[in-house]
Amino acid sequence: MATINVYTESTPNPSTMKFLVNKLLINGSVDYPDREKALTSPFAKELFKFNFVNGVFFASNFVTITKSDDAEWEDIEAILKDFVKGAVESELKVQEVVADENVSFEGSEIEVKIQQVLHDYVRPAVEQDGGAIAYKSFANGTVTVELRGSCSGCPSSTITLKSGIEGLLKRMVPEVEEVVAESL
Repeated sequence: MATINVYTESTPNPSTMKFLVNKLLINGSVDYPDREKALTSPFAKELFKFNFVNGVFFASNFVTITKSDDAEWEDIEAILKDFVKGAVESELKVQEVVADENVSFEGSEIEVKIQQVLHDYVRPAVEQDGGAIAYKSFANGTVTVELRGSCSGCPSSTITLKSGIEGLLKRMVPEVEEVVAESL
């Protein structure tokens, strides 16, 4: 068995840190914004046993952990790093039942184009910051998306949404006039 290495990266959200490992954890992504939603994930369920963990998000080779406001990263980062390393080494499952992550887009021609742009251009950039974006709807020129992981509640997510994602979609899909985030 190869040695599991874990390293951390800060994210634009000061309450969230990205724990990267040298192994694929999951194809796609899955968000556990609270303890109740984590019941289907042995890995997330164990993380929520730490009283300072408020959210868990998995994508490819990382887990993004959101801490409580009363915890400081310098006090908990090493503890979480050791836990993630042990969990990956013991092959603790991210999900009991793995969903098939085949990418398929639905809706009108414009909606499919929007989803394709989000998947191909926006998703990789958002994942770099420990988050995820999901398409919700398109109506009257407005695209509604859902931000998860470190993007949920991040102070800079509004700037990213308006100046980055909205600008890109307006250029690539002329029918788009605005992009808004649906709050969880």
